Amino acid sequence: MRRSMAVVGAVAVLLPLVVTAADTAAVAGTPIYLDRGYSPGERAADLVERMTLDEKASQLVSSQSAAVPRLGVAAYGWWNEAAHGVAREQTNDGDQPPNLTNTTSYPVSLSLASSWDPELVRREASMISDEAREVVRDNRLDLDFYSPTVNLARDPRWGRNDETFGEDPFLTAVLGAQFVDGLQGPARDGYLKAVATLKHYAANNSESNRLNGSSDMDERTLREYYTAQFRDIIRWARPGSVMSSYNSVNGVPAAANTHLIGTLARQTYGFDGYFTSDCDAVFEMMAGQNWQPNGSGLLDQYSRTAYALSAGEDLNCTQGYHDDWNYANTVPGAVARSIRTQAGVFNEFDVDVSVARLFTARMALGEFDAESRVPWVAAARERLAANGGVTETPERLAMAREAATESLVLLKNRILPLQVPATGRYRVAVIGAFADPPELYLGGYSSVQTEAGVANSVTPFQGIEAAVKKANPGATVDFLAGTLPGDLDTVDPAAVKAAAGYDVAIVVAGTDRSTASEDHDRTTLALPGAQADLIRRVAKANPHTVAYLQTVGQVDVAPFADFTAAILWSSFNGQQQGAALADVLLGAANPSGKLPFTWYASESQLPPMEDYGIRPTATTPGRTYQYFTGTPTFPFGYGLSYTAFRYDALRVTNDGGTLTATATVTNTGRRAGAEVVQLYATTPDARPADERPRKRLVAFRKIELGPHESASVTLSAPIEALAFFAGEKFRVDPGRYGLELAASSQDVRRRATVEVTDIPEPTPSVVTAKPIVVGDAAKGITQRLRFPVGSRIDPQLTVALTDQSLVHPAEVRYESNRPSVVRVEGKTLRAVRPGVATVTATVGAARGTFVLVVSG
Repeated sequence: MRRSMAVVGAVAVLLPLVVTAADTAAVAGTPIYLDRGYSPGERAADLVERMTLDEKASQLVSSQSAAVPRLGVAAYGWWNEAAHGVAREQTNDGDQPPNLTNTTSYPVSLSLASSWDPELVRREASMISDEAREVVRDNRLDLDFYSPTVNLARDPRWGRNDETFGEDPFLTAVLGAQFVDGLQGPARDGYLKAVATLKHYAANNSESNRLNGSSDMDERTLREYYTAQFRDIIRWARPGSVMSSYNSVNGVPAAANTHLIGTLARQTYGFDGYFTSDCDAVFEMMAGQNWQPNGSGLLDQYSRTAYALSAGEDLNCTQGYHDDWNYANTVPGAVARSIRTQAGVFNEFDVDVSVARLFTARMALGEFDAESRVPWVAAARERLAANGGVTETPERLAMAREAATESLVLLKNRILPLQVPATGRYRVAVIGAFADPPELYLGGYSSVQTEAGVANSVTPFQGIEAAVKKANPGATVDFLAGTLPGDLDTVDPAAVKAAAGYDVAIVVAGTDRSTASEDHDRTTLALPGAQADLIRRVAKANPHTVAYLQTVGQVDVAPFADFTAAILWSSFNGQQQGAALADVLLGAANPSGKLPFTWYASESQLPPMEDYGIRPTATTPGRTYQYFTGTPTFPFGYGLSYTAFRYDALRVTNDGGTLTATATVTNTGRRAGAEVVQLYATTPDARPADERPRKRLVAFRKIELGPHESASVTLSAPIEALAFFAGEKFRVDPGRYGLELAASSQDVRRRATVEVTDIPEPTPSVVTAKPIVVGDAAKGITQRLRFPVGSRIDPQLTVALTDQSLVHPAEVRYESNRPSVVRVEGKTLRAVRPGVATVTATVGAARGTFVLVVSG
């Protein structure tokens, strides 16, 4: 109930601001920004038009953007976290956001990716944003979340691999899009539930040099690998925000990289939300990277702002690595200096565009409308009232358990599931420092669990003990530390000796923030301390030994793999991890997880961390299942089950635009189970000089089958999925392609070939505009939001075709939704009278819209 009271208090503080604006509007006529008859973009544009330059600048920082009382604008925190549960809210000003307490903590993204279950991802993300609506201020503020991380886990040593959905662009895109869909919610009465932020754009995969390094690669690698998942999530899910990374890409800081932000994200991929920097990446352009654009000398606090904002970096996330300067206190000075940047002369029009993007997001969340009109607010308050203000509800804890169960990957097995007798003597030893820690490690960006949250958490030992005793109340389940107290480096020989006397020994090993984390890469794949030796020695003493590895990613299993009876893996598996582990160990659940990465044998198989190439060279074996030429311990897509599946009768068709593979999959065992059917494409006739991947995942589907049950499975992929980047576009080579129906990237069950000869002609896909007044270009003005009455408007259209090439269209059809404000005059537009209008530009079957403010 205390939570509800706090919410009411927040309403009391904020309502006078909104009511004052509304009352004023009622007298003078409702301003557009408070009128629900206009779109969020139009309302945002009208609000920005009413602001002074200083007020606009104050909105461009994350921690927090300032209140503007005269316009009814509340202070707003942009830096909020919800990677695997809502964890931080920017309720303070001028500091990093505080951690939230006792909110539900689900499995991290790498665990969730092991489920290969898009619908599960969507449901988990939806529950996260439901809870977010319950805990944020007034249930309507601070609803932009810096989640999910969609960088690719191209190297297991990266300190943040647990935040990713794995190494593959397609798998990451499918799962990431579902996370965005779930977090943002289906629009209800036109309102979003929350705003998701894809991060970190782009090629941000090493902590050792993340602030001052450059990720260098050719354009093909950038387009086919490091930005492909961003492209697809933008197309499929329309995330509201993208975070640029700290690093440079090919020598240009991502925070001011017009190629990444403008050419690719906006013009080619169709992103129409706002860009935020990683926290103080704009500062690092000057402080860490010492960037000197075009040899113009070192940046200062004003020029760094001008270069980043004019490139499209709309929001300055602050309070990370910082000095005393940010957008809020440098934008007016930068505008006054008319700094020439890579995009033109920095001016207030650039500022207008960025502030409008930010307020478009806030309008879409319902912040500026009566609470009674925003269904997400009412739903959150109803849940809080029903649950007494508690947000770690039984439904959410059940979701955490379900997700953790589906995330477990069975790597080896000759003993599971455990056969616990209903009565009689049965003894289980649960061994290891990670088996029953005083505080569960839940991964980075986790909420804080105090007494109430700890009561809702289950360690591996607690989960196993409860499940075994439920099956056999007379059983004995003991915890053995396995190493000397406070010393992970020394095996306790007494524990090893004791383990030999149990019916089964379960060794729980892992990593935590001391092994790898943000700002900290691994240098080795070895398990920390003496954990590998502990597993080996216990397994040699007791042949019924199961190893459960809960780690940031791949670890070296060579020291013990041959001795154990079974091995299970997950990444950090949430606060219900122990219950989920017990469900799988005792057979209440059949493991169905599949690896979302290649499990390299050791770091000796890997190129240097700072090498962003993925194709093999004369000195490196390549990266990921697509290119790796070595022998992994376990392949991408691998995972065992307690049953077995047979694939039959593969049929492949090509209708000219889509490849379709159909097969029959049969569960040949006596247990129900789930299988992930994977479809890979190969290029058997490619020339070596083309450096094609060995294969690429193009489709997958997770199916559940009862004992001896069969089902027809259909997988499809567009012809464009076969394309490779060449020159300035993607191209599908005519010829023969292989299709592999597989249980992993190496376990191919059925093969077929298909001829691709009729390649669809590229057609318009994305239409973008950067409107200016005719004559602006000569002044260095490259974009505008507001236009004077009578001005002639040049939309500056760019069209991306389906092959991702960019063209300037010859044939365009324009339509204004308010011709009395903006009139179409052939291929140009005319500002007629004050107001706001949205113009739609149609090129072929593609359409793009843009908002214009006409001022007197």
